[in-house]
Amino acid sequence: MSSPISLPGRTVVFDYGEVISWTPTDADRATILALAGVPAEPFWRAYFAHRNGLDQGTHGVRAYWLAIADELGVTWSDARIHELWAADFRSWLSVNPGTIEVLADLKAGGTRLALLSNAGADFGSYFRHGPLSDWFEAFYVSGELRLLKPEAAIYRHVLDDLGITAAEMVFTDNRADNIVGAEALGITGHVFTDAASLRAFLTSLAKDS
Repeated sequence: MSSPISLPGRTVVFDYGEVISWTPTDADRATILALAGVPAEPFWRAYFAHRNGLDQGTHGVRAYWLAIADELGVTWSDARIHELWAADFRSWLSVNPGTIEVLADLKAGGTRLALLSNAGADFGSYFRHGPLSDWFEAFYVSGELRLLKPEAAIYRHVLDDLGITAAEMVFTDNRADNIVGAEALGITGHVFTDAASLRAFLTSLAKDS
């Protein structure tokens, strides 16, 4: 059963991918791969090899897909690049209902909420103008900031912009290295595995406060 989670004096900051969103499904990945028209292993190697450029804002969407094509030795039309982008974007839109329920209970408890995601700048509009805008007071997108987790600078930017100290921030992310980077600054961290564990962690913090 859901119930409000109140953390007075704390701001809970959420990662997006594989915390709020589900991991892209096998069907999602098959759709992208079919559009690419190349074998899986070299495609996914190139896809991830160039991702930091997209997430850090040094490559736009088109440049990102062209870099993949160049590594694979293929040529995609402008229309195909758009199709690849759209299929990839859609693959990250399915949300974890359990995490959304945790967000709702934090909101009901009056807890401040923000989002911090390593993502291309194209996700900024979706975050701010889609359904997620109901939960968070601020969105921090690496591709807009030109900073990446787990760099200390991105956490310091969030703290300064929110006007809080590291001790007042609680951060959950599915990647342990991103949590380690946050905790090095004195932020309370939680490695996300599932919504039930996150709820238990936050509830424990609420009781302690």
